Amino acid sequence: MHRLRERSTQLGLGLGLRGPHFEALEASLPRLGFLELLSENWIDAPARRLRHLETLLPRYPVVLHGVSLSIGSTDPLDRDYLQRLKRLIRETNPLWVSDHLAWTGVRGINTHDLLPLPATEEALRHVVARAREVSEILERPLVLENPSAYLEFPGSMSESEFVARIAEEADIGLLLDVNNIWVSSRNLGFDPLEYVDRMPADRIVQIHLAGHEDLGTHLLDTHGKPVSEEVWQLYARLVRRIGPRATLLEWDADVPPLSSALQELKKAERWLSPELVYAMAG
Repeated sequence: MHRLRERSTQLGLGLGLRGPHFEALEASLPRLGFLELLSENWIDAPARRLRHLETLLPRYPVVLHGVSLSIGSTDPLDRDYLQRLKRLIRETNPLWVSDHLAWTGVRGINTHDLLPLPATEEALRHVVARAREVSEILERPLVLENPSAYLEFPGSMSESEFVARIAEEADIGLLLDVNNIWVSSRNLGFDPLEYVDRMPADRIVQIHLAGHEDLGTHLLDTHGKPVSEEVWQLYARLVRRIGPRATLLEWDADVPPLSSALQELKKAERWLSPELVYAMAG
């Protein structure tokens, strides 16, 4: 994990690879520290889609980010999915593979949503065992992301304790989504500063930034707007405490032109030293 964290401090700023940006990225090859590929977009992808990676993979380091691991489900691990993911790992050689601290279905039914876990001792032991098994199968460091939350279960420990303990006890990395922390804190009424301060610095290998929508009664994690000033300030606090980490902008709805996404990402430079912003871009 130490080596993974050290590499993370050198990557600088990255962007999630999205279809509307393919042509612009290939044409301009902008200065970026890394790209994040959504695993499900590339598993079993047709040859014509994979051709986009022929230009980009030699230029940028990549990480994989998935939504189908269902680490919290009581169903057996989907070994077919894991083998297909392992094939994608061989094809793309990512620095790490991440997914979400959530479950996506039961009895073989995929809800295509990231469903919340009760933050209990039983759930913690369940996730730790499965995370260790996934790391062994993939032969790559597993990284889990904190979820955005809209409800909490009675008898649960704090989410920050739950996330931190899973990372330590499963010996895995953390993808800390700062927008998710802010969204959950507003929805559930906890202190986002305390959450950030409790995260184990030596486990954090990546940071996500994204936008959300304020619906009045709650915040909704949409990935369809610029990053809010509150999230930027939470990011600043995190970086001041743990130092720079690989930082990525997610934009999945109403995707803007590449130039606009890069401008939004560039705002993170305020809290990163210049030599690390695009350290891997050459």
